[in-house]
Amino acid sequence: MVLNSYETIYILKPDVTEDKNLALVNEYKSLIKSNGGQNVFVQHRGRRHLSYNITHYYDGIYVQMNYEGNGIIVNLLAKSMRFNDNIIRYLTVKQNMTQAITI
Repeated sequence: MVLNSYETIYILKPDVTEDKNLALVNEYKSLIKSNGGQNVFVQHRGRRHLSYNITHYYDGIYVQMNYEGNGIIVNLLAKSMRFNDNIIRYLTVKQNMTQAITI
């Protein structure tokens, strides 16, 4: 099976505790790995001011996940994030795998 590279960024509500944040990260990592995903890399981008308010929130906690997987994993993640009350926005993009060639 061919695995594509994806990047998912989600924004948590600013009042989410560090423990809840780590629990969500571990939940999504295990979801990716249990469905055949590989090379999961998570970066906590921290609390940032939003450009515009989202459901009355002006700040959010950003988390970035890079991983290799397929469309099924992306759909499972999106469904899980859609129904999670702690997440106010999420976005997944497919990464372009072109390599720079020097001559």
